[in-house]
Amino acid sequence: MRNPKFLNQGDTVRIIATARKVSAEELAPAIEKLEEWGLRVVLGKNIFAQENQFAGSDQQRAEDLQEALDDENCSAIWCARGGYGTVRIIDAIFWDKFVEKPKWIIGYSDVCVLHNSLQNLNFASLHAPMPIEFSKNTSESMALLPAALFGKTYQIKAATHPYNRCGSVEGEIIGGNLSMLYSCLGSPTAVDTSGKILFIEDLDEYLYHVDRMLYNLVRNGYFANIKALIVGTMSDMNDNNIPFGESAETIIARHARNFDFPIAFGFPFGHSQNHFPLVFGEKVTLEVNTDASILNFNYGRKS
Repeated sequence: MRNPKFLNQGDTVRIIATARKVSAEELAPAIEKLEEWGLRVVLGKNIFAQENQFAGSDQQRAEDLQEALDDENCSAIWCARGGYGTVRIIDAIFWDKFVEKPKWIIGYSDVCVLHNSLQNLNFASLHAPMPIEFSKNTSESMALLPAALFGKTYQIKAATHPYNRCGSVEGEIIGGNLSMLYSCLGSPTAVDTSGKILFIEDLDEYLYHVDRMLYNLVRNGYFANIKALIVGTMSDMNDNNIPFGESAETIIARHARNFDFPIAFGFPFGHSQNHFPLVFGEKVTLEVNTDASILNFNYGRKS
């Protein structure tokens, strides 16, 4: 896996919107914070365009993404928000210039379409809060964002969970939003999880659909040869009038019971205000013990 260069003060970050529309007022706190960290912010030329729920037309959003990927002076591309829309433009994107001069792509949720593409191109990326959320996230989670951006070693702990399965592994993390992994199955944007630590999280899904998505992932071999499973936040799940009878965590544990890899539930990654940065494609160590789960990002600075 290839790492883009970690950021230095004075580097340029491009903020673009590949999915839902966004306003200048919503981005202002993030721009202020990034400049406080010593970074230069450039906005996509179409970022405030609107077409129904989207940040402009598919063509406009693709143009901003392509321009950012091709920009040799840009060190990171930060997606302003998720929602829905990145999959509508992914097949129009060319990666040639990015491969020559890679940069960090940052975001999560709908942005996992880009993370999947980068995994297939063998590049690391950053699953992290998006600019629209900077003013809402906890100080603890925001304090680790510069560590991930500037290449500092850091550690994240999660409390023990009744569905955890103990073990210790080293490997690259892959995955992201469960709905996006599910929707990419059978396409060029699907990922190979073999030998990786698989991470999943999701928001606002019906419990029966969580079960359906996991059946599809398991049937497609996503659990067959992974080193471990990390479960982030499964937030604001929905149920029908006739209850499904299981929580999202119980459903996940049931699908994993026929495998013997370590499992760590409850990590602060995903749709919550306590969302910590997670480097995809970088080797980490995961320890799942009886008293806690510990994830070490101990790569240090490379350039």
